[in-house]
Order: sequence, then structure tokens, then C-alpha cells
Amino acid sequence: MSWGLVDTVVLHVRDGNRQFVVKAAGPKNHHIGREITAHEHWTGPLVSAGLIGRMVAADRRANLLITTYLPGELVEGTAVEHDPETYRQAGEALRLLHRQHRTPDVDYEAQQQERSLRWLNGEHRIAPSIEARVREILASWQPSPRDVVPCHGDFQPRNWLMDEERLRVIDMGRFALRPAETDLARLTVRQWRERPTLATAFLAGYGDDPRQGTQWSIDLLREAVGTAVWAHQVGDERFEAEGHRLLAETLMRPDLDAR
Repeated sequence: MSWGLVDTVVLHVRDGNRQFVVKAAGPKNHHIGREITAHEHWTGPLVSAGLIGRMVAADRRANLLITTYLPGELVEGTAVEHDPETYRQAGEALRLLHRQHRTPDVDYEAQQQERSLRWLNGEHRIAPSIEARVREILASWQPSPRDVVPCHGDFQPRNWLMDEERLRVIDMGRFALRPAETDLARLTVRQWRERPTLATAFLAGYGDDPRQGTQWSIDLLREAVGTAVWAHQVGDERFEAEGHRLLAETLMRPDLDAR
């Protein structure tokens, strides 16, 4: 059940008639800890609705998590990945997560600026001219407080299951309190890029569209940088190429091109 790009092992185990998912990772892996935090404080409404597995046991020091198993087939790569009903249900699920809590964070923007610069200071294959332009834009951006909510962090079809026409959510390993719109970034640049009807269906389930103005373009720029650099460092060439494409497209957005 693992993706094989990081040192997380995911197992489907059975104990009599009961089924569980066991996740374990090395000491430097932060995904398990984030997922434990999500289950301890924020997944309650999703568990009550049968949309995510319930945490059974966890050990932060051992980087170990056990949840109940949910049946279903991964949405990614199947016909339902292109079905508007899938996205309507996904919007409803994300609304349950996001609407629990909202608070201003005065440090978030500055932290994300620093994070993007750390990515650029690391090993990558971003062209020097593009890197220079990204640095110029980030340097001109003035961070301001932003409202943050409980975010999944990797909300897309690879982390959705479909079981008898009902969508469920898996993998809270990138959980954090972030601006709500950041949970829509990967859908925007992938599934919704050429199928706007899927975005319309999602927003019908979610309730509104948090993606607004230049701030959204800055969010996409940071997403592109992180994607291109991280994917290169873990050897995922397909994902890296997506990061470079997103960089090129984001830099052409009018509100960034004019900066």
C-alpha cells in the first residue's frame, strides 16, 4: 500500500474479522506525526460521517499509527476520477474538515517565503532564469496575516477511495493548519486544469471558492517550487516535470507577470 518515494511503510492487516491499516516510518519522517495530530484533534467529523478511518492506536516515538481499514478503490486512474459527482462529494468532505476551526496566523506567510527560498537554495534543476524570476517575485511580496484552517495537505484523487459510489479520504500525512485555498492547489493544476466542470462540482459541495487574487498566484508559485525541487530530490521525474510546467504557467499569470 506504500508509494515507495519516502520511508513510510503502509500495511493492510487482518485480525479475525477486523481489518486495519498500519503505518510506520523512520525517525526523520514527519508524516506519521502529522497524521497522528490530525486524528487526535481534527478528523472527528469525517470519522462520524464514515469518510475516513478511525485511529485505533499510535506511538509518536516509534512513528507508528494504526487506523481502521476502509474498503474501496483508489479514485486516481479510474473512470470516477473524471466524474463530477466524485468532486462534489470531495468538496463536502473537505468542508467538514475545514469548517471546524479558523484562526489568523501572523507568521504563516513569512514561514512559507523562507521555505520556498530553502527549496531554491537546495539541489534542483530549475533553470537559472526562472529561479531568478521566482526569487524576484518572492522578494517583492509583502507577507500579511492569513486565516488558517485544518488542511489535509494532499487532497487529490490519489488520496480518495470510492466504495459503492461513496467517496472516502485517506492519508493525513501532510496535515497542518494552513489557508483553506492551499488544499485546492493540486486539484487546480491537475484534474481541473482542462476540466472546469469538475471544479464547479467540487465548489458546489464545498460551498465557496477561497482562491482569490494575487495571493492565490503566490500560493501556486510556492507549490510549483516545492514540487519541482522535492520531486527532483526523491527521483520522481514525472512529478518534477509537473513542477516545471506549473512554474512556467504560474509565471505567466497576469498578476505575477506585472510584478
